[in-house]
Amino acid sequence: MSEHGHHEENFFSKYVFSTDHKMIAKQFLLTGMTMGVIAMLMSVLFRMQLANPGEPNPMFEFLLGDWAKGGVMDPNMYLALVTIHGTLMVFFVLTAGLSGTFSNLLIPLQIGADDMASGFINALSYWFFFISSVIMLISLGIETGPASGGWTIYPPLSALPQAMPGSGLGMTLWLVSMTLFVTSSLLGGLNYVVTILNLRTKGLSMTRLPLTMWASYITAILGVLSFPVLVSAVLLLIFDRSFGTSFYLSDIMIQGEVLSNVGGSPILYEHLFWFLGHPEVYIVILPALGITSEIISTNSRKPIFGYRAMVGSIIGIAFLSFIVWAHHMFITGMSPFLGSVFTFTTLLIAIPSAVKSFNYITTLWKGNLQFTPAMLFSIGLVSTFITGGLTGIILGDSALDINVHDTYFVVGHFHIVMGLSAIFGMLAGVYHWFPKMYGRMMNKKLGYAHFWLTIVSAYGTFFPMHYLGLAGLPRRYYSNSAFPMFDGLQDINQIVTFCAVLGAAAQLIFLYNFFYSIFRGEEAVQNPWKSNTLEWTTPVERIHGNWPGEIPSVYRWPYDYSKPGADQDFIPQNVPLKEGEEEH
Repeated sequence: MSEHGHHEENFFSKYVFSTDHKMIAKQFLLTGMTMGVIAMLMSVLFRMQLANPGEPNPMFEFLLGDWAKGGVMDPNMYLALVTIHGTLMVFFVLTAGLSGTFSNLLIPLQIGADDMASGFINALSYWFFFISSVIMLISLGIETGPASGGWTIYPPLSALPQAMPGSGLGMTLWLVSMTLFVTSSLLGGLNYVVTILNLRTKGLSMTRLPLTMWASYITAILGVLSFPVLVSAVLLLIFDRSFGTSFYLSDIMIQGEVLSNVGGSPILYEHLFWFLGHPEVYIVILPALGITSEIISTNSRKPIFGYRAMVGSIIGIAFLSFIVWAHHMFITGMSPFLGSVFTFTTLLIAIPSAVKSFNYITTLWKGNLQFTPAMLFSIGLVSTFITGGLTGIILGDSALDINVHDTYFVVGHFHIVMGLSAIFGMLAGVYHWFPKMYGRMMNKKLGYAHFWLTIVSAYGTFFPMHYLGLAGLPRRYYSNSAFPMFDGLQDINQIVTFCAVLGAAAQLIFLYNFFYSIFRGEEAVQNPWKSNTLEWTTPVERIHGNWPGEIPSVYRWPYDYSKPGADQDFIPQNVPLKEGEEEH
């Protein structure tokens, strides 16, 4: 401690305004979990509405107050819940929970650095994120209601304050919150890139980096390149809302009044939004895939299969993610020729994704599998990534997409591939690195119960949605009772809702396990999983800087498990090569 010249810390400098990457990772994790609980509660509310449309529910009145008089949910509130649920999950839970938590925690520890390149910018990134989360939550309590144009906030709904209650102040707060969120992502992303490029320890070449680092690195680059485009879309939207411009508005009649706006196009907004929106899917999923690579290799006691192919697939996915965005827009009336171009690029991205899936399965094959909760969630991720990816191929083909676009088929697809896979990756990461974060172990049995309940209820929630979508059930509708042709689908809706409530309840097991283990969990040893990467060479207790003495040098790649001729089934990265030993 003394060699770093640190003064005694008080509560605020240690826990609140910390510049230590380990503490900032915990801040991101706890904030992300809080937002996750709120977003999940919202989904339970609107699922209950869809299971029994129009029927009074005392829970609605209790939680929503004036928005559910007599226990019947107001349609505007339904749209607001769907909107804020989507926004919180995509940005505030998954982006923050994965990049914010695990990039922060692992980058310095796995590359052999004392901290991030800039601790101050890192802390700033968290505080921007925190303020944006608070503003988003404040919008839930305003009189006219929160933003309600769907999480994509398409104009003209979002551009005209008089269009619906949620298009007024709620929408303004949404736009402010998202601008602050992007600021946070850019600060964090630039910091991650600089740290990985400049602060690697002696001997740690790029080809010796763990796959978690590659994923964090490429994700950060994706964020830095795509998030500014969202800001430009938001900026033009603010201009349209407040300054009478017509970027997205043209020939609109509202409440019997013809507006003077001419010359704009809502399609422009869609292009700008989805240029971020599709890379965002990979900003969410790549860190989860990186975490999975690490956990599957460690718990299979085998080297990861095809390391270079895995790195290549991460780079391939990142590159292709920029040229597929218009597959969200096949039915906007864009040129069929463009449709065929984007179909081609979308089907192309299935190749690096399939490479990842095959490599995971091949790593698991004939491995000495250790079924820890982290491993189960990682295998769960491989399962959801494949099942969700297959439906993505259907939606990526313009001829097929036209039939199921804007139905529950799409909701089923992206929740399985992005929602579940990313959440499973995040949960796997929490179970695996919990000893590193808190110096204690999480309860294994509760972890197993949490996994099985979660995966059964998750598939039970999102798999039937594909059938609802094929039957033509449109998404984002408050009630389908106006359409007799959908009456026969109500049973499936009820099953989906039952599974959604069960899945939400299963997360209580995780929350109990998480908070109990922080204070009362079994004390962890330095390297509980017998892993090779550098973070397990640091002491269990939290110190400034990460290593008490000299930072270890790296002599080998991170996946030397079960190496023939070795004394034990793992060789950490900081162990020099023996005479005549080949690297891998």
